[in-house]
Amino acid sequence: MSGDALIAGEENVNASERASYVPTWYTATMVPASARGPLTFDLDVDVCVVGAGLAGLTAAREIARRGWSVVLLEGRRIAWSASGRNDGFVLPGFAASMDRLISRVGLDHAKALWALSEMGLKYVRTTIAEARMPGVAPIAGWLKASKVDNGDEMSATVELYGEELGAEVEAWSTERVRETLKTNHYFHAMHLPRAFHIHSLNYALGLAELAEAAGARIFEDTPALAIDVEGVRKRIVTPSARVRAGHIVLAGNVHLGALQPRIAGTVVPIWSYTITTAPLGPRLAEAIAYRGAVTDTDLANNHYRIVGNDRLLWSGHTTTWEADPKRYVGRLKADMMAVYPQLGDVEIEHAWSGVLGNALHRMPQIGELSPGLWLASAFGGHGLNTTAMAGNLLAQAVVEGDDTWRLFAPFELVWAGGRLGRAAMQVFYWWFNGLERFEARAARQREAEDQRVAGRAPRRHGGDEMDVEARLGAVVPRADLPEEPALAELPADPIAPREAGAPESFARADLPDVSVVEDDAARSRPVPPARPKRPV
Repeated sequence: MSGDALIAGEENVNASERASYVPTWYTATMVPASARGPLTFDLDVDVCVVGAGLAGLTAAREIARRGWSVVLLEGRRIAWSASGRNDGFVLPGFAASMDRLISRVGLDHAKALWALSEMGLKYVRTTIAEARMPGVAPIAGWLKASKVDNGDEMSATVELYGEELGAEVEAWSTERVRETLKTNHYFHAMHLPRAFHIHSLNYALGLAELAEAAGARIFEDTPALAIDVEGVRKRIVTPSARVRAGHIVLAGNVHLGALQPRIAGTVVPIWSYTITTAPLGPRLAEAIAYRGAVTDTDLANNHYRIVGNDRLLWSGHTTTWEADPKRYVGRLKADMMAVYPQLGDVEIEHAWSGVLGNALHRMPQIGELSPGLWLASAFGGHGLNTTAMAGNLLAQAVVEGDDTWRLFAPFELVWAGGRLGRAAMQVFYWWFNGLERFEARAARQREAEDQRVAGRAPRRHGGDEMDVEARLGAVVPRADLPEEPALAELPADPIAPREAGAPESFARADLPDVSVVEDDAARSRPVPPARPKRPV
């Protein structure tokens, strides 16, 4: 299917389903999943979770596993938005860099946060393995490749991750990177062998089944219209029923706008765009000899991985408004061709966008807003591990009174600036993308120039090269040069002071014939000390 024929609107995956998913490669390869009906009767439970994305599903499962009654309300379908449309990268860490976290909260606090992020990664991996989830297909490895020649900076980052944070991490040289990713687009890289990538929609569907098996009740097509958090028992109003609960967990990210506009206003909505190719056959292996996930940026461009054995999933570009993903097919394809021109012309079969939420500090929002009202939001950039982490932290907090969530207290709710903030963020993304492209192009140009200079160097220096040049007649070997004349045999200085009464002449004194080779050899000898100036 060509890019022009791509369908970007919403449509049913199955005609018998009430709700709909946006068509993506994920929905084209999803496991069979029946729709859950809407809530049509009143309920009284211990906990009501709003939002059936990955954070809400994890929280509901873990609360139910601890023996509490829990209901999960979803306005559309399970994982219909970012949770089921993301790149599928399961990485430790956060969208904010660890350097920035250390500067903000100190090394010990940052190490505790890092350990929580690794807990989220391990939770996803263990859950998939123990439940034998179908269609999730975890593949190990994540490579953070650099588009500029910054070996010292990369080494410092690897040292920070390995020695200070205790991560399993590797530094890859430019040569190793280019043996694996067959392009001159990249230089050094950081490799996390314990990270992995998955089919995120199938993981969410499997997680929903596990939550229900633990005792949670999930209702789709049931938006929360209003909440009343006063008193011991909270109230949630839906189109056809009401829920009473001792605790409410808001896990709706940017989609909390109508329900909690002040909370939704603390995140910037970011749309990213993704394509997948038709099967590429053997030419894909000739370009990419790596089955893990690859990132070459700190923001949007580019993130990619091999899916379905011989397809390439490629994402990049961001907007702070929703745009038709068909408009970005050409740009994403051009990015792919710039990095891997050997792929030739590729056919694009799927294109879609997904919206995520980012706080200005680029950290998750996890904690208690008021007694019994909890928030899990702003997972943009590292959602698969941090949603798992947040779901576990809130389950422990609600049921057991654990206060580990307070490690996120420094990352408070900050108003994101509304439309002006979104416009400023869009300008920043454009500027950052342009700067990255400029620096990457400059790095490759410097490398090419260094290679040209190195190619000319053997013709100028070295013993063996000198002998070759001598045989070609370029120079005369030193052994064949005449001996240096004695100092007494040298001609007098034509401008040296003469004896009194002798006429001064500035005409060139008669000199013996000196070859160009001898002259060059003389100039290659150490320069004698400067003569004292002639008295005036």
